Amino acid sequence: MTSLDFTGKVAIVSGCASGIGLATTRLLLSFGAKVFGLDVNNADLIHSAFTFHRCDVTTNEAVSEAIQNCLELYGARIDILANVAGVMDAFSSADTVTESEWHRVLSINLTACMYLTKAVLPHMLPYTSGAIVNIGSRASLGGGAAGIAYTASKHGLIGLTKNIAWRFHKQGIRCNAVCPGNTQSNISQSMHMHELDQVAYEVAMPVLGLHTPSSSVQAVIKAEEVANVVVFLASDMSAMVNGAVIPVDNAWSAL
Repeated sequence: MTSLDFTGKVAIVSGCASGIGLATTRLLLSFGAKVFGLDVNNADLIHSAFTFHRCDVTTNEAVSEAIQNCLELYGARIDILANVAGVMDAFSSADTVTESEWHRVLSINLTACMYLTKAVLPHMLPYTSGAIVNIGSRASLGGGAAGIAYTASKHGLIGLTKNIAWRFHKQGIRCNAVCPGNTQSNISQSMHMHELDQVAYEVAMPVLGLHTPSSSVQAVIKAEEVANVVVFLASDMSAMVNGAVIPVDNAWSAL
């Protein structure tokens, strides 16, 4: 019988210092995993099975160094990769987005996931086993919930997820995406407010308003509630779930 037992398994979690990444790290640790956490910010977490590695995941060299450190510490096998690190854009449209904003958002939200995936696959494939979980967004599933850079990055992440899932499904690798709605995290702090496209933001408000909590029933999603799904997808309980895109948004994406 399968279970949420990660004893002896090694997981890499990007964005481990806060929000969904921190919640995922804590949950994996509680089920016995060894977690190698990546973030540009300090992770305020002390656990005998947790190692923090400061890393800018947008550079291939830094990612390669991080993976090498993980291998030296925990051995040749990597069982789980959770690509959680992400930033928000300033709701810029195609006619207002700056080159710097476009590159910043795409680099962190999409390119970094590819770098990390490419780096861990050689340490999953020999064992015909590995679970990769990518954090998408409501903006992965529609065009009205964010700016063009964030929307493009999160749509791209779904393509990345499905391509990896199909390409390696006969080799024991699973890749799935979780698409949270409005979640308790600090991602809003990553917005460059001086670049805010006010007109585009107002156009998005009707879509965002459909998910704005108005009662305890519609409460903002807790990071732990998203982490529950991430950890399920990383576990043997989801052995036949591959290439899936799972919203965690209290029906927001059902519209």
